[in-house]
Amino acid sequence: MDTKVRLDKYLWAIRIFKTRSLATAAIDDGKVKWNGNSVKPSRNVALGDRYDIRTPTRKWTIEVVGIIGNRVPYEEAITKYVDQTSDEDKIIIKPLTSGFYTGKRISKTGRPTKKQRRDLGEYLGDAPEGD
Repeated sequence: MDTKVRLDKYLWAIRIFKTRSLATAAIDDGKVKWNGNSVKPSRNVALGDRYDIRTPTRKWTIEVVGIIGNRVPYEEAITKYVDQTSDEDKIIIKPLTSGFYTGKRISKTGRPTKKQRRDLGEYLGDAPEGD
């Protein structure tokens, strides 16, 4: 068991972030707080520390109960922290995609068929071609 582990490495090892660089970027952006204050990625993790973490999909509040420096299987990783997240924050946020349906044709699906062109022309009030 390691006695000194950087915060970014710890968050990567317990599988909060997929890569260590994502963990470092989140810490640098102020999305990881310790006692309400922003921290640096190089901060050493200690037993009993509580961190508030915002990821793109949800919020976490964790308390450190074990220190590890290497990535381990999920079943072992979850034993190294206690999830103290409130029930409201445990709801997974699904990010909105930029491709939501607007009534237009789906992009990059090829040219419209003849029937689709006729239907579109009728909808827009254009006279059908060839009549």
